[in-house]
Amino acid sequence: MADAPTAQPTAEATAETTAQTNDDTPPSPPTAGKRKKLLTILAVVVVVGAILWAIWYFVFEAGRVHTDNAYVGADSAQVTSLVSGAVTEVRVGGTQPVRKGDILVVIDPADARIDVATAEAALLEAQQKYGQTAALAGSARSKVSSRNADIAQARARLADANAVVARTKIDLDRRQQLIASGAASGEELTTARAAYQSALAARQLAQAGVASAIATENSAGADAAASEALVRGTTIDTAPDVASARARLNKARLDLARTVIRAPVDGVVTNRQVQVGQRIAAGAPIMTVVPIASAYVDANYKESQLRDVKIGQPVELTSDFYGDDVVFHGRVTGFAGGTGAAFSLIPAQNATGNWVKVVQRLPVRIVIDPKDMRAHPLRVGLTMDAVIDTRGK
Repeated sequence: MADAPTAQPTAEATAETTAQTNDDTPPSPPTAGKRKKLLTILAVVVVVGAILWAIWYFVFEAGRVHTDNAYVGADSAQVTSLVSGAVTEVRVGGTQPVRKGDILVVIDPADARIDVATAEAALLEAQQKYGQTAALAGSARSKVSSRNADIAQARARLADANAVVARTKIDLDRRQQLIASGAASGEELTTARAAYQSALAARQLAQAGVASAIATENSAGADAAASEALVRGTTIDTAPDVASARARLNKARLDLARTVIRAPVDGVVTNRQVQVGQRIAAGAPIMTVVPIASAYVDANYKESQLRDVKIGQPVELTSDFYGDDVVFHGRVTGFAGGTGAAFSLIPAQNATGNWVKVVQRLPVRIVIDPKDMRAHPLRVGLTMDAVIDTRGK
């Protein structure tokens, strides 16, 4: 009996069997050579990255100290009125740039002009008084010369009186000798005696005249000395009264000039506190002018960062105001005299038993290159990122 023919599998059955075989077969593991190759590539990448980082750090970052705790500052000029009065003009507003000498505020100058006129009149009066005093000194000197002549005349009269006394005394003596012999009468003797007494009285009067002339001359000399003392060693420009009056005039003119308030520095007006019509007192602040061109940066570095920082080292700064594309260049110019905590309103008290050390920050003053400031002006109070390069001198 012949064998029955074997059934042939259909195409669908064959495909199903193949799919089952593929699903049940586990994936073949990577070869050892492939794993080694991947590890080698990874190691090379790590080494190259480390080398590049080391190059970047030692070339670009080593010796550079960073901080973002830095702020723009400036020595702002407080504008105050030096005289009191009513404001008639305010020529600037807030945020307005001004140049040194520009007019900011004008105060009513009426009272100041009156003071100037009064001081000018006082100066003229002092000059006239000096001229009068100088003339009186000359007159006093003339009086002294006149009194000297009066003394000479009084002395001449005294000499004449002495001569008369001597003559009458001789005549009286002669009459007394002749009266004994009867050659002279008693009437003649009486007449001679009376003449002698009259001569004595005239001499006393002449002596009093000399004394009076001398006293008058002394008084005139004292008056002349007093008058000369007022003008001795001075001129009409250097006399004390004239100089005092001129100083008052200069003060009045200065007060008049101060009615026009001008900008003390170049900068930007801020914090304006004055209005037209307002009456301000002397010394009252009216606005602030911030000198933008001379702004600086105070960078607060940790004390541990300042080991190698020295005055004169270069600094690179950036600001969020302009972004990282604008780099300002500056130099370290000084260190503050103490940390911020040392000068705070309530200083830290570290005498307790639970004291914990806190790293302090010291302000470092940085001056920015004026060219950079002119190209990109900053404003007071802006934050900055500061990087000091300590690798140079």
